[in-house]
Amino acid sequence: MDKCNIMIVGVGGQGTLLASRIIGNVALKQNYDVKVSEVHGMSQREGSVVTYVKIGDKVYSPIIERGEADIIIAFEMLEALRWADYLKEDGKLLVNEQKINPMPVIIGKEKYPENIMEVLRENYKNVISLDALKIAKECKNIKAVNTVLIGLLAKTMDIDKEVWIESLREVVPQKVLDVNLKAFEEGYSRG
Repeated sequence: MDKCNIMIVGVGGQGTLLASRIIGNVALKQNYDVKVSEVHGMSQREGSVVTYVKIGDKVYSPIIERGEADIIIAFEMLEALRWADYLKEDGKLLVNEQKINPMPVIIGKEKYPENIMEVLRENYKNVISLDALKIAKECKNIKAVNTVLIGLLAKTMDIDKEVWIESLREVVPQKVLDVNLKAFEEGYSRG
């Protein structure tokens, strides 16, 4: 891996920041330079949250411009659609098939777009999707959506699985580690 630009997009409260910490820790364990930038938006009100993770031999800026992301991990379908134009032509779009209504939809001013996954698959070459919320529920913790998606990411990257697991053990709080390790394995197995 020469360099890798990863965007994590989702809604406040979904665990995107923990996901960025895990990815950053993995990169450091591989002796890469890593820069992380978190853009919070209205995260307290379930608003859009974006995190940039740049990995390489030497990284000068954490910001990723349109068309520069090697991988976008979308914790929610509408966020995948909103940020997809940041993906490189041959980039990978990993999507949680979860729908979280934004405020304009909640108050009835807008409608949630239909056929998001079809639109993404028509316009982008490498789209991998799964129902990470369902998997997290099966693991007995809905907050493990983030580690399901980290497992999916790990399967798509050329970094040994054990490095990811070691990172999870270092970053995830001990009281929820076991369920997150299970969620990671479930996401990894679907990659």
